[in-house]
Amino acid sequence: MKALVAMLFAGAALHATESVDQLVPYAGPSVRGVDTSTLAGKVMAGYQGWFNCEGDGAELGWKHWARDRSKPFGPGNVTVDLWPDVTEFPAAERYATGFKLPDGKTAEVFSSFNRETVLRHFRWMREYGIDGVFVQRFANGLRPGAEQRHKNAVLANCREGANREGRAYAVMYDLSGLHAGDVARVSNDWKTLRSRMRIGEDPAYLRHRGKPLVAVWGVGFSDGRAYSLAECRTLIETLKADGCAVMLGVPSWWRELRRDAVPDPALHELLKLADVISPWTPGRYRNPKEAGRHGETVWKPDIAWCDANSLDYLPVVFPGFSWHNLKPGSELGAIPRLKGDFLWSQFLAARNAGAPMVYVAMFDEVDEGTAIFKCTDRIPAGADPFLTNEGLPSDHYLWLTGQGARLLHEELPASPKPPVRSHHSQGSTRIKPLR
Repeated sequence: MKALVAMLFAGAALHATESVDQLVPYAGPSVRGVDTSTLAGKVMAGYQGWFNCEGDGAELGWKHWARDRSKPFGPGNVTVDLWPDVTEFPAAERYATGFKLPDGKTAEVFSSFNRETVLRHFRWMREYGIDGVFVQRFANGLRPGAEQRHKNAVLANCREGANREGRAYAVMYDLSGLHAGDVARVSNDWKTLRSRMRIGEDPAYLRHRGKPLVAVWGVGFSDGRAYSLAECRTLIETLKADGCAVMLGVPSWWRELRRDAVPDPALHELLKLADVISPWTPGRYRNPKEAGRHGETVWKPDIAWCDANSLDYLPVVFPGFSWHNLKPGSELGAIPRLKGDFLWSQFLAARNAGAPMVYVAMFDEVDEGTAIFKCTDRIPAGADPFLTNEGLPSDHYLWLTGQGARLLHEELPASPKPPVRSHHSQGSTRIKPLR
């Protein structure tokens, strides 16, 4: 009997960790929901999908939860500032940590490698009126191995979730951390996704200007990146030659070539090759007044420049910022959320600037305190500090993002204060019609 039990456990472990080819065409169900033919009018979020837990089958330990992912995720070994609300998750989606809640119960988290969790996240997007996500694909983790396998699984699960829930999704490559000469890694990976997954062909994949949209983040920043503008230009030309529309994640001051942008006029020539420009804003303003000023002095003239050069513009908004546990010595809650007033002020600034669409950073990033998904006030006790949800319902920022979409579509008045939420209200639970 013991031998049989041992065999069963061994089989389960093998099943959990065996290599499954995720790079196959999508053959599952697809629900007609948001209009995936265009980015225009959309409120899209960034989806990191980079959280792992010991025992999730990815063999990456506690990646992005713990400073040392090979050691238990518990007191003194933590890199997140927000705590996810997993109370509605079944046992198969919850992973026990070394932290204890104030009532003595074990604090639990989720894994992005878990298919059911990713599908749940897309269900939340539908329920709260969020159009979809840009699935982050960090180029410095594309070498064969556990990290690449994780990324492939997350992308495949996001594709399934988007199709099942009538949402949109698109690939976003992040160039951060690449060495000189490494940008070509992205075009090689994209060719693999196109040939093996047939990425861009399923109904949920986001298209723009009649072509599948692929985003490249990290172009033109002045923070000493090793790769060059020339490499980025070659990548853009390769993606365009493959029949894609291209969105570029760029610095906030790209137009003036100052501050966070390289002072190189070649950046402007490169940007004109793209279809969409999306400037990064976290850390560029810290309160509603500054956000409104940024919309007037940066976003509005940016949009005029883009209009003159036949480009579309996707401003980035974020709910707040905090990376105290990731960057020891930094302030907890460095950019306060103000119970949603800060995020709302940016949706308002985007509407006033004439932006037809918005990117929300991020859906799931608890590392830097920018997550809009369900986070809880029931934070672990002990010396490691975590942000609370300021007494708000755990789904408040999902709901508020859905309201921001309504503001952008002029379904709500341009009020400086966010709408008052009725008790226990949430977004629509029906599939939204095409718009």
